[in-house]
Amino acid sequence: MGPHRPTDWRAYLYLAPALAFFTAFVALPWLQTVWLSFFTWDGIATGTWNGLGNYHDVIFDPVLAASLLHAFGFVVFYSVLPISVGLLLASVMGTRRGHGYSLSRTLFFLPQVVPLVAVGVTWRGMYGSTGIINQILRAVGLGGLTRAWLGDFTWAYVAVGLVGTWAMFGLCLVLFHAGVQRIDTNLYEAARIDGAGPVRGFLSVTLPGLRREIGVATTVTVVAALASFDVVYVTTGGGPGDSTIVPGVLIYRLAFNDGRVGAACALAVVLSAIISAAVLTIGRLTRSHT
Repeated sequence: MGPHRPTDWRAYLYLAPALAFFTAFVALPWLQTVWLSFFTWDGIATGTWNGLGNYHDVIFDPVLAASLLHAFGFVVFYSVLPISVGLLLASVMGTRRGHGYSLSRTLFFLPQVVPLVAVGVTWRGMYGSTGIINQILRAVGLGGLTRAWLGDFTWAYVAVGLVGTWAMFGLCLVLFHAGVQRIDTNLYEAARIDGAGPVRGFLSVTLPGLRREIGVATTVTVVAALASFDVVYVTTGGGPGDSTIVPGVLIYRLAFNDGRVGAACALAVVLSAIISAAVLTIGRLTRSHT
């Protein structure tokens, strides 16, 4: 064994401010949430011990269970569709440069800059009875398809999900386009010499080369889907009925409207555990193939 090297405490001094903020504003509130999840409490009076009763409600209450299923369903809109379309467009754009492509990337990335509350308000107007979507349908002779999209029990969930697709698509495209520019162009030349067409080149060169970017995009978009709140709350508030309810909106409703703070905390703990498991799984799958 080599000589003992003294610990350099200066590194901890650099980390101390960030650790202090993380502890004060993340770790301790989360531990408090876990503690409150074992109580029946209305947020005002003294709470009573409820054990695992709140967690039983999260699992067996139809509305609470439906909110979790809706969150998982949003993974298709927030993650699968943006990643798929982003990969397709990034492969088409390839390594092309120029003002046109720079402007396109900027426009596509704009939803990431605009607050999601503003995004929700904008799309709520577009989905309205006299909104631009219904106006376009009437203009092309499809007036029979018009409806109050966000008030329709059948289409409200899809309508809100497509807002998430629009919001996440630009991030995926920018990530993938940057990754494509990093791939060695000689690999594409070699694939063409071997007789590979565009599809084969995409599967053999582009996809493997973008594995890290796909991992980052998947992590960000899946977390956005499971923790969705802003867009749903602004557009539908979880309605009509509970057709678009998600855990984020239900936590808010339970805590501030129904006075069931313990149940809200239990749902928040379950949601954080699901998100952590998803992030760890995505990270492990990404690392195992790199």
